[in-house]
Amino acid sequence: MSKTAITSAPIAPVLAERWSPRAYDSSYQPTQHELLSVLEAARWAPSANNAQPWRFHVLHAGTPLHAAFAETLSGWNRAWVPTAPVTIVISARTVNADGTPARMAFFDAGLAAQNLMTQATELGLHTHPLSGYDHEAAKVALGLPEGYESVVAITLGKIGDPANLSEAAREREVAPRTRLDLDELVLNGKP
Repeated sequence: MSKTAITSAPIAPVLAERWSPRAYDSSYQPTQHELLSVLEAARWAPSANNAQPWRFHVLHAGTPLHAAFAETLSGWNRAWVPTAPVTIVISARTVNADGTPARMAFFDAGLAAQNLMTQATELGLHTHPLSGYDHEAAKVALGLPEGYESVVAITLGKIGDPANLSEAAREREVAPRTRLDLDELVLNGKP
């Protein structure tokens, strides 16, 4: 299934092709090369003062750590997230060495997430970022040290059959992609 973005100006094809499915092919396991590639892309994201506050938990479906994380999921995420072969949880160090808040940590983690998702698209894989989970429970389940916060979970794999989703999720899966117009987003007038 392709859901190429319809844009008002040309953008890089890898960006236009990226979208967030919920239906995954549970029989496909990303290769070690694919996992290293997406993590390497995330590692090379821009970082304020080169702090690199991000940390990654790579959770493979069927493992105890993945099951523990799945227990923290909320809403309809409980139904579809566990079908993805891999979930990567990105955490960030939110306190600097001197004890002050690391104000750019979440932004930097977001840049790492975007690099990861873009690289996955380049490899022919799909990702879906989500925050619909109990972040405090995930922190405990993943054993995050003091000063780190769970930021986002990203499912990773190949697209599966939308027929395997609940009706509500299936409707969202096959619906066209939409975004606000640039006129609504650019606040200082025309670009």
